[in-house]
Amino acid sequence: MMLAPPRWACAGALLITLSTACTRTAPAAAVERNLPVEAQPQGPDAYVLADDVSVRKLAPGVWLHVTEVTLEPFGRVSTNGLIIEEGETSLLVDTGWDARQGALLLDWARDTLRRPVRAAVVTHFHADRLGGVPALVPHGIPVRGLAETARIATSLGRQGPWETFTESSTVGSLELFFPGAGHAKDNIVVWHRDSGVLFGGCFVKDGAATNLGNVEDADVAAWPTSLARTRQRFPEARVVVPGHGQPGGPELLSHTEALLR
Repeated sequence: MMLAPPRWACAGALLITLSTACTRTAPAAAVERNLPVEAQPQGPDAYVLADDVSVRKLAPGVWLHVTEVTLEPFGRVSTNGLIIEEGETSLLVDTGWDARQGALLLDWARDTLRRPVRAAVVTHFHADRLGGVPALVPHGIPVRGLAETARIATSLGRQGPWETFTESSTVGSLELFFPGAGHAKDNIVVWHRDSGVLFGGCFVKDGAATNLGNVEDADVAAWPTSLARTRQRFPEARVVVPGHGQPGGPELLSHTEALLR
């Protein structure tokens, strides 16, 4: 399904509110954090773009971007996304918390990676996934996501995806799959077969998580079945990237199931 592309773009057009952040109502202990950006190494496989944006190589042709924001009373909260090399271009999976962070990721892909972003994917409607979308609009970069994500974003007055699907889709080398509700009713996962990387987003918890975090928009009853569908569809996954915290392997799916129990 193709929606009409938006005609507006402004760095301030999309405000981050706790009502759509994945960490919205989680207690402080439930908020996962990566290393502070300033503590991360700088080099050919790791780049600090700002004090709240960093990029590091995760696998050949696959880069993990980490963006941070300060949320009261939690302090600095980080979230993960990917940049996938695709020939002379790249694909962006999730866009950071706001348009400034989204623009920094676009600039890095163009100027440092030398593979400008040609398309993007957002994995659900929360602000840590689609907050950077307004930065993509002036460049004519298409954004793909679930039709439900577009519907919810529109209802909240936010910029969501305008290339939509209902169950599965592909963007270049990426397979997009809606396994069913979990962390949110519209969460999708993203599979990159060439590297064996499965981006679970907030649908998957990191290994250090001791609870499910924010479940205000979750369908806890459906979540285990959705995880089983994910495991069945992507049995070859070697690296699993959660929405927050450190990447791991397929054990993160089992860990999420254990937290649900």
